[in-house]
Amino acid sequence: MFKTLKDSRGFTLIELMVVIVILSILAVMVGPKIIGRSDDAKIADAKVQIRNIETALKLYKLDSGSYPTTEQGLQALVAKPTTGKIPNNYKAEGYLENKNVPKDPWGGDYVYLSPGEHGDYDLSSFGADGARGGEGNNADIQSWNMK
Repeated sequence: MFKTLKDSRGFTLIELMVVIVILSILAVMVGPKIIGRSDDAKIADAKVQIRNIETALKLYKLDSGSYPTTEQGLQALVAKPTTGKIPNNYKAEGYLENKNVPKDPWGGDYVYLSPGEHGDYDLSSFGADGARGGEGNNADIQSWNMK
């Protein structure tokens, strides 16, 4: 009728320790792989954003006959420029969907230069460290050098 304490079975301290050790080993093995993937995702996101900005730049050029100057910057894709060559056929809603120039995945501004050193324009992100150059996750992502 009544259960005694001997009949009820719980986990022993040894069993709990074995489970904790196994979970710790899994965390050590899997953790770095998951963390590394977030860096890869940010790099991929930066490349996609650069391609989207490039598409907007091409549409701007179709309407105005030239790319925005360095002085006008990427802001010319969301608001009609008031300096330099002012386009006659500027699209009223701008050229970027969100009506703002995106920040790179690390919160920095994209660097735009027109005319560029590598073509009509250069567009880049300084990567995770926010400084020119670098390797790995800190490497610059450049429109003229993307695979």
